[in-house]
Amino acid sequence: MSERLVGKRVLVTAAGQGIGRASAIAMAREGAQVFATDINLENLSSIRSENLENIEIFEMNVTDDTSVAQGVERANPDVLFNCAGFVHHGTILDATDEEWDFAMDLNVRSMMRTTKAVLPGMVERGGGSIINMSSALGSIIGAPNRFVYGVTKAAVVGLTKSVAVDFITKGIRCNCICPGTVDSPSWRDRVEALAQELGSREEAMAQFVARQPMGRVAKAEEIAALVVYLASDESAFTTGHTHIIDGGWSGQ
Repeated sequence: MSERLVGKRVLVTAAGQGIGRASAIAMAREGAQVFATDINLENLSSIRSENLENIEIFEMNVTDDTSVAQGVERANPDVLFNCAGFVHHGTILDATDEEWDFAMDLNVRSMMRTTKAVLPGMVERGGGSIINMSSALGSIIGAPNRFVYGVTKAAVVGLTKSVAVDFITKGIRCNCICPGTVDSPSWRDRVEALAQELGSREEAMAQFVARQPMGRVAKAEEIAALVVYLASDESAFTTGHTHIIDGGWSGQ
């Protein structure tokens, strides 16, 4: 622990597992007062096993205006990490209106909700850092059967750049992270779903790993390290950018 985030209050969404959980823990270990939220309190409660007194957990539904307003009032954050999202499978021909509406609400509109809620406090205090979870898949590179997901993650890039430009003179920084494939419970679920389709878990795993030039998928902790950097004052001159961390996938 180098105490890079001492004195900062951090609000994290989707902190019950995967990148959100790893980032909440990493930022707490760097000295931040972390408010870790999720709709799944059972998953979220697992953070207590880390024995970090500077992590407070509570339920917050990013698709509900009232829940977000209450969560932001409780956290009063200097840093917001928008990590909630969902990956739909299929092409444009497979996409249903229900899937489109759900993904737009969770993957994009939720970030608008939380960002609108935290900005007044950040502006009043003279600064803040907003970190949005996008993806290398979308505006950076395409991938098969990720139509709805790719569209929403490209929208996150536009949201990020707009907020960054509008509030740059207010001391607010807004960046997004664009990972490649990351080992997480949700990714493992997608592997199992593809395995059912292909009839082989080994073949499903091979398809995911094949698009990663490093020959492996990322660890959640590797993405969390970038989150810590963007939350810290070390990135004080960085705003409005897509931070690609994809193991060379989009650089081929």
